[in-house]
Amino acid sequence: MLPFAPAQLPEGLRDPHVLEAMDRVPRAEFVPQHLLGDAQRDVALPIGHGQTISQPLVVAWMTAALHVGPGDRVLEIGTGSGYQTAVLAALGAEIWTIEVVPALARAARERLEKLGLADRVHFRVGDGRHGWPGKRNFHGVLCAAAPATLPPALLDALADGGRLVIPIGTDDAQVLRSYQRVGDAILEETLLPVRFVPLISAEPSA
Repeated sequence: MLPFAPAQLPEGLRDPHVLEAMDRVPRAEFVPQHLLGDAQRDVALPIGHGQTISQPLVVAWMTAALHVGPGDRVLEIGTGSGYQTAVLAALGAEIWTIEVVPALARAARERLEKLGLADRVHFRVGDGRHGWPGKRNFHGVLCAAAPATLPPALLDALADGGRLVIPIGTDDAQVLRSYQRVGDAILEETLLPVRFVPLISAEPSA
């Protein structure tokens, strides 16, 4: 069961395939044991290491805004718990996902393997703002943490027609934005105000 009403999404983003994928992915598998009672609430939750699992409504919004489907190549920056990765995998996309915190990357891989969703997922530990070394022409790039300014490498990773969905800003001044490459042009759209953890280059100190 979805933890939000589909009507909360703009009409143009009520993609039935996205909603079905989210309905298939049990969020309880991705939250810490002591927060299982909150798994079906439409709120962000802490997952350790200063990181969070995103609010389900925001995951739906970002996934729908990406406009990807079966066989599409997606670069994900910030694997985190693996919840967003699992939703993209349930859509049938092939995903290259980067996480800066090794412990989170290992746990996310284990969860996706347990759910049978890891076959089309490539995992990497590293700094996501530089993209995936040697890989470009992605149909979609999704960033699950907020840089203060747009990393150029993420735009460069897009194929023609591809979209980048990313929160940008600091603290309470973040907005979710979409960028689409159309030939040599980049089309930009502001989607909604959000609050994400910052995009970092190294694992935070304990």
